[in-house]
Amino acid sequence: MCTGRCSRCIAVTLYPLAAISIICNIVLFFPDGDIKYAKDGHITEEVKYMGGLVGGGLMVLLPALYIHLTGQKGCCGNRCGMFLSIAFAAVGVAGALYSFSVAVLGLQNGPLCKVILIWTTPFKNGDRNYLTDDTWWGTCTEPKNIVQFNIGLFATLLATSCLQVVLCAIQMINGLFGCLCGTCADKGPL
Repeated sequence: MCTGRCSRCIAVTLYPLAAISIICNIVLFFPDGDIKYAKDGHITEEVKYMGGLVGGGLMVLLPALYIHLTGQKGCCGNRCGMFLSIAFAAVGVAGALYSFSVAVLGLQNGPLCKVILIWTTPFKNGDRNYLTDDTWWGTCTEPKNIVQFNIGLFATLLATSCLQVVLCAIQMINGLFGCLCGTCADKGPL
């Protein structure tokens, strides 16, 4: 496979992953589908770091657009364009790692929820792991099903950021080969 065609495949795969990251982060702001928690500031701290929106979203989407251009004939589909794709892919790796770190923290600390009358993070620094022991989930009385909500979305962010790191790292290697050997865009089908 040509380095240019490989770049197109990587970029096309990065687009939906970036969209999933952005959507997950936006949805995390509205637990139970209600805006009152965001308005009142009762949002899990890690959601405010916007790992999915900024890291796995924009910092991966912009490199994906450039990486896609390196697979086309024209101004970016040459050795210099492939060299620049290495730097753009490195930005994508950094963004995906930021999203990964925030997702791990979100899963580790657990959600902000109402326990009896107090808003707290009941699973943070706990002796037992709430991820494997669902008997603890009932301690959160509001928002409804917040534990499942946070686990599902942060786990999705974790999985997408892992895929983004792998794809951007592959593009860095692909960009190096494209820089050294050319994009083979004008050599016909291989």
